[in-house]
Order: sequence, then structure tokens, then C-alpha cells
Amino acid sequence: QLHVAESGGGLVQPGGSLRLSCAASGFTLDYYAIGWFRQAPGKEREGVSCISSSDGRIEYAESVKGRFTISRDNAKRTVYLQMNNLKPEDTAVYYCAAAQVFGLCALTPYAYDYWGQGTQVTVSS
Repeated sequence: QLHVAESGGGLVQPGGSLRLSCAASGFTLDYYAIGWFRQAPGKEREGVSCISSSDGRIEYAESVKGRFTISRDNAKRTVYLQMNNLKPEDTAVYYCAAAQVFGLCALTPYAYDYWGQGTQVTVSS
């Protein structure tokens, strides 16, 4: 059964860093695009970053460019989201999602079929 699971969230002070992991099971990660999304209380789910399966194409939301870095390790079946210089407005539940679409890298949640349960990230002093 195809499954993705996030980990690595927590409480961090403004300016700090966290690395989130998205671990895949039940499928070969090589053929799947992965997206990271977040949802703060009372707000819609928004795309943060994505990485394609084929050419490694990467995109970031404007609000995280220069601070977040996405990467994938297909051998470990894991996609990472390195988050630096975190701000209070980054506080949200972070989700990863997978889609078996060649060449896909999209920041819209409707493009993805498989979702994890989320991990809480809280940025506060």
C-alpha cells in the first residue's frame, strides 16, 4: 500500500532551522513527484515546494525562496525540506504529497494523490 509520512517538525525560535522528511513506502519514489504543502489555522492549504520525478525540476513559493531547500534521495525513498531562517509566519502543519505524473512539479494540492498526516512546525520565541 502506497504511503507517505512526514517527520521532523517541532518548536523553533525565529531564525532557526528545521529539516522535514517525507518517507515513502509501498512504491518506488523515483517515479513520483513530491510536493510540500502547509496549512495554518483558518487558512487554505498552500504549496511550499515541489520536485519532479524526471528532471529534478524544483519550484518554491515566493514566501520561502532563499530560505527553504527541497531535495530527494531516491535510494532512501525520502524527500527532504530544509527550512532555514524560519519566521513566525511559517508556523503551520506541513504535509508532503506524491503524484505519479511524469514531469510534474506543481504547487497546487489538486495535482497530488497521496498525502501524509502532517507534521507541526511552530516558530515562536
